[in-house]
Amino acid sequence: MGFRMDSVEWEALVARYGWADGDEFDWYTVSVVAGKTEDQVIAAFGGDPAGTSRTMTFGEAIEDTAAHLYKDYHLLGVLAEGRHVWTMEPGYHGNIPEIARRASANGGEFFSVYEDINARCQVMHAADGRVTGAFDPIGLEDADFYHDLPELPAWAEGATFPMEQLSAVTFALMERTMGVPFDPDLLRTPVRTVTLPAPGVLFTDTDAAWRP
Repeated sequence: MGFRMDSVEWEALVARYGWADGDEFDWYTVSVVAGKTEDQVIAAFGGDPAGTSRTMTFGEAIEDTAAHLYKDYHLLGVLAEGRHVWTMEPGYHGNIPEIARRASANGGEFFSVYEDINARCQVMHAADGRVTGAFDPIGLEDADFYHDLPELPAWAEGATFPMEQLSAVTFALMERTMGVPFDPDLLRTPVRTVTLPAPGVLFTDTDAAWRP
């Protein structure tokens, strides 16, 4: 994990992700997996690599999901770039610790950024089938004042979490940890998109699936 970076480099990295603090999307999970193929990642997320897929942009996936309002309908966009596979969801499968464990099993590595309109956020990292850390950064800037600052994983050391830059910081953490930048143009790029089963179908023990 390449999380060593001086303060000037870190601030510049966060600034590059300033676009993420706009209001373009209400709900998303972006994940990156190292050391796996697209098919392996789809399978880890609970999808069928041999099943039907469509080519859609993230915006189109949002619209398609909205058209299935009040139904358990989950889409996953995937794109391989070198030894990394990006996933983009108008949903939350990449926010589930058991998905992180499965996607990173057998020598892989995983990082996800989740945010929704209800002020919920999470960053999570896993390596070789084990979650190394998962936390909600909202409110962490004030936590020290109240003497309840949680213990952060090593890959989050040195990061600060101002509310006005919160999304930028989470994407910067992803790049710093995984060593690969997320290009926002991917959110406008048509990618292979598959349907995922609902977590209640995918897991026999949903409580265990959500437990880091």
